[in-house]
Order: sequence, then structure tokens, then C-alpha cells
Amino acid sequence: MPKEKEVTIYDIASALNISIATVSRALKNDPVVSKPTKKKIFDLAARMGYRTNHFARNLRNQTTNTIGVIMHELNSNFMTSVLAGIEKVTTSAGYDLIIAHSSESFTKEIANAKNLFDKRVDGLIASLSFDTKNLDHYKPFKEKNVPIIFFDRVEQEGSNTVVIIDNYKCGYQATEHLINEGCKTIAHITSSLKRNVYSQRFKGYKDSLADGGISFDEDLVIINDLSESAAIESAIQILKMDPLPDGIFITNDFVAAVVMRTLKENGIKIPEQIAIVGFNNDAICTLVEPALSTINYPGIDVGEVAARNLINHLKGIGNIQNTNTIIIRSNLIIRKSSLKKKPI
Repeated sequence: MPKEKEVTIYDIASALNISIATVSRALKNDPVVSKPTKKKIFDLAARMGYRTNHFARNLRNQTTNTIGVIMHELNSNFMTSVLAGIEKVTTSAGYDLIIAHSSESFTKEIANAKNLFDKRVDGLIASLSFDTKNLDHYKPFKEKNVPIIFFDRVEQEGSNTVVIIDNYKCGYQATEHLINEGCKTIAHITSSLKRNVYSQRFKGYKDSLADGGISFDEDLVIINDLSESAAIESAIQILKMDPLPDGIFITNDFVAAVVMRTLKENGIKIPEQIAIVGFNNDAICTLVEPALSTINYPGIDVGEVAARNLINHLKGIGNIQNTNTIIIRSNLIIRKSSLKKKPI
């Protein structure tokens, strides 16, 4: 079937025998057009199935009213909550989202950035993939003065505006808690140390051990991805350690839950034999047994703050170039998984 012809303001003007300019002003709710005339125009437009051509109007205004979002993964509660925070702010401000997913691939991230640039997004919110090597693919945005805010996984050198938590402090607090619970041999399960979130949590872990009088042992550090299979591998590696660690700081709640399950299947009592602290405060923390101690990383706050700062910049209310780092508050949540029984 041939495509039905789109109704235009010319059709409405012809049907009502009024000028095109009057129809255009009425549809923009311009007060120069009388209320009775506006009502006639709106009523006929509804009957005829007229749709405002926002795309054409936005091109004339040199804007698209869209915000691009590049996420490194979509299958985590944290990223879902970040997206919810972004969407809450952008929707109320009248912006649409175009969401791209790098699947932890630098190559895909480059393609995503080019695609969003070509779609003329007004601004960009991005989190880097595991193997992102540089930020050259974001240069076209800066050259065209398209604002970018990075969140979570970021590069903090240079003039980038980033929304993060104090990952170093969180890594320190998680490890300090395990030390305070009597742990002497604390393992650390983490991911690519090329990324700021994991390298800073690792540094916090090391410094907390030093301040607690515990020697750092690189054999207790396991670096892997965040998949279920990798988590099982990490747990098996823990089980082969001699002596067995009595505490583990894990930088992801999903990984922590899988490690706990695997350890329990192999007869390990948690927290009596091994106390565990995770990271993010995902919903899974209260679904596992024992409930998982973790660092609260409020993704919805990250999303809201990133989106609000970007939109304020676009509206001329603020300037993100004046702010390099925005730190979101985080805290340690203690549950049963880390409350190791002290000897009497």
C-alpha cells in the first residue's frame, strides 16, 4: 500500500481558509492568535491527524532535543538505576534519550560515539568500556561544543567533567571493616585495573591493609571480568589458596553473590570462615543468604546529577566546564555476610 500523505499546516490553512502563518502561530500557542481561532485550528488538526514536525523545527533551531547515553553494560542493577535517574531528569526537561551500549568493547564505543555525533545529539553522558584506550572518539563533540559528562568509569585527567564516588575511600572502608571484624588474610576480587573505579578501590584496599598492619600479598588479588563464569573461577581460585583467606573484598555485588554461592556449595561457612563485602548495593544483596555487606553506590543519584548538570549547561544556567569532578555520596552498609564471629 502507498504511504499515506502526511497532513501539513498548509492543509489546515486551506481547509479553514486562513493564512499559513496564523496556523503556525496557533500550533505554537502564540498569544497573538485569538482563542476561538486557536480552538478551530487545534480541533481540525486533531481530526485530520496532524503531527508536529519536531525534527524539522529542531533543525531550524540547530538543536534536536536529544541526549545521547553510552553505557558499557545494561545487565546490572547499577546501570539500570543510573539510566532511571537520567531519564527522570531528561523527560521532565523535554529531552529524548538515545541509548547506546558498548558491550565492554572499545571498538563499539567508538562506533556508538560516531553514531550519536551524526545524530546531532545536544549533549552526551558516557561511561567507558573495560578496554577503552583513549578519548579521541569524543573530540568531535568538543570541537562542536557539544557538552559531555562522563560517569562511573572515567578518565579524570584533563578537563573532563565526571560524576563519580570516592572509590579510594570506599575500597579503604570495605577493607577496614573486614580488618575490624578480625580478618587477617583478606583477598580482593576485582576487574580491569585500567579503569579508575577498580584501580582506586584496589589502592584503597592496599592502603587499608598497610594501616591495619597487614602485609600486601599480590597472590590474594584476583583480576577477572564481571561474568558469572568468571566469578565461579575466582571462587575456585580462592578455594585453592593455602591458607584460606578469612575475608574477601569484591568490587561487584553480582560477582560477590556468585562467589558466595560457590564457596557455600564447597562447604565454606560465611561469615564464620570467610567474611565478604561487595560493592554497589544491588537488589541481590538482600536476596542472598547471608545478606551481603556492601558499599552503597546510588546509581539513580549519579544519573540525576549527570543529567541535571548537562541540561543546566544546555540551558545556560550553569557551565560544566567550570566543574571537573562531582562526587556522589556513598557509604558502607553492614549486613551478616561480613559479621565474622569473634573468638570468645
